[in-house]
Amino acid sequence: MELTEKEVEEIKNYKPLDEEKYIINYLSDTDIYKVSMTQCLLHKRPNEWAKWKWKLRTKDVHLGYLVDAVNREVDHLCTLRWQPFELNALSKIYYIKSDYVDWLEDFRLKRKYIKITRRGDDLEIEAEGPQLKVTWFEIYVMEIIQELYLRQFEFDFEKAKQNLKEAVDKFNAAIDSGLKFGFADFGARRRHSFAWQDYAVGYMAKHCKCFVGTSNLYFAIKYGVKAIGTFAHEMYALFQGLDDVPIRQSQKAVFDAWTQEYRGDLGIALSDNFGFIPFLRDFDKFYAKLFDGCRHDSGDPIIWGEMLIAHYKSLGIDPTTKTGCWSDSLDVDKAIKIAQHFNGRIKISFGIGTYFMANLVTQTAGIKPLSMVMKVVKVNGKDVVKLSDCPEKNMCESPTYVEYVKDVFDYIPLDQWKGGMVVIKTTH
Repeated sequence: MELTEKEVEEIKNYKPLDEEKYIINYLSDTDIYKVSMTQCLLHKRPNEWAKWKWKLRTKDVHLGYLVDAVNREVDHLCTLRWQPFELNALSKIYYIKSDYVDWLEDFRLKRKYIKITRRGDDLEIEAEGPQLKVTWFEIYVMEIIQELYLRQFEFDFEKAKQNLKEAVDKFNAAIDSGLKFGFADFGARRRHSFAWQDYAVGYMAKHCKCFVGTSNLYFAIKYGVKAIGTFAHEMYALFQGLDDVPIRQSQKAVFDAWTQEYRGDLGIALSDNFGFIPFLRDFDKFYAKLFDGCRHDSGDPIIWGEMLIAHYKSLGIDPTTKTGCWSDSLDVDKAIKIAQHFNGRIKISFGIGTYFMANLVTQTAGIKPLSMVMKVVKVNGKDVVKLSDCPEKNMCESPTYVEYVKDVFDYIPLDQWKGGMVVIKTTH
């Protein structure tokens, strides 16, 4: 992100009044795909209504005691506005349109759309309202909860910094050995803290040979690196609930809306909302040529990569011209193993989040960061589902609807792939 010296100084000199008091102080402290997705929806589907639910995946942890603290943080969050330096930086991103920047200038999160309550020992969070408004809560809420939770522990930050150096050194050695891959920080939502992400992104931008950018817009601006991200599961969820789109066509409807909005830019397609095999049935030659590649977020990473390569070959597309982006629970060793397996067969990229932005810190105290998500569960009053290749990642309020979607998409788990191409079915 190319900024002038004056613009960089403006960023450094801007100090929120409550920076020491609250966790979120910049609306740009979120994933860039919130920007790319909301721009697309503003132009294509501005009037849809969505319900989101927060879910804690970590077992035997109860966070009801945080209810007051989370409410205070969200109260503050809803007072924030996009600052001139943030809007200016966004306007310099080639795919961001001026009408969207104007829309953000007037944007504010509305407190009435989110409820944070306690049920017994547990924390419950629901957000419901216009999708263009409520989608923004997702990343901020998870940043808030993780940081509040981890404050109760003591960590060795000098050891964490050494852990980071060793991880970066290992990546650099892999690059020096001849492996070709890029790595982006995807860690905002489950990070240890704002301060740690600030340090880690700054360090990697300076010292990591394969570091290509961060999904966090604020730190992309601050450190002059690329803001990286396309779209998430919520796009598939939203299009499931549209009255004018049959559910079997909802995946293709996302592809169509996205490619119409970005015209060849932001070309990495998320591949696992209804399972990878149903994704490939819809990802025919037309879309496979339109998109630059696909992102892996569940299921066996090696099987996924082999299937993707086989699929491109079956369509007469050279897989070395396309990108596989792996982003599911990676660490340095897992990423290097994947890179070694696929080196020279497809372009390789990684999105690594919790490992760099939380685990390297929390392991110094012998604990693990929270595993949590916040997902769309209803659109326009209708149930929607994330149907992952890892069943524990599924999320839906209706078990009946899950079974219905499995039938509609002829769902086959990723681990049942027997090799060869995936048969593309044009009808159901």
